[in-house]
Amino acid sequence: MVEKAKKRRPWIKRILIGILVIVVILGGIYWYVATEKFSDTKVRKAAYTLNALDFIREFQQNTNAANQKYTDKIITLNGKVAEIEAADTTLNIKFIDPATASYAIFAFQQQHLAEAKTIKIGDSISIKGSCSGGIYSEIKEATAINFQRSALNK
Repeated sequence: MVEKAKKRRPWIKRILIGILVIVVILGGIYWYVATEKFSDTKVRKAAYTLNALDFIREFQQNTNAANQKYTDKIITLNGKVAEIEAADTTLNIKFIDPATASYAIFAFQQQHLAEAKTIKIGDSISIKGSCSGGIYSEIKEATAINFQRSALNK
């Protein structure tokens, strides 16, 4: 009986050490993702440069295909500012398709906020941002395309 107990202990120790190693690895991965810093969008190269209305219409035609193509990529859109919204710690600028009320909305990075505040409705500008994807709202009957970490493209 005593010999069986001694034989089981090395397996228990190995299992516990294996679990500990897995926990440490998962903790390291979580820490890396949680503390990840994004590079400044202004200095990143855009994957696509498009006219804002053409971009919005592409999402209206096929939201799923457009999401697969553009989500998590840096996109530069050129167009006229249709609306400006002041949010908590940021400023949101919208390009709106007047025919359908669908829009692309840009949330600016903190370091580019002062520059964004100089923009007025009707200005023709170029904005670069990280596309978070689009979604069709049946209530509004419009498509909303969100951008994060945006900056004016000059």
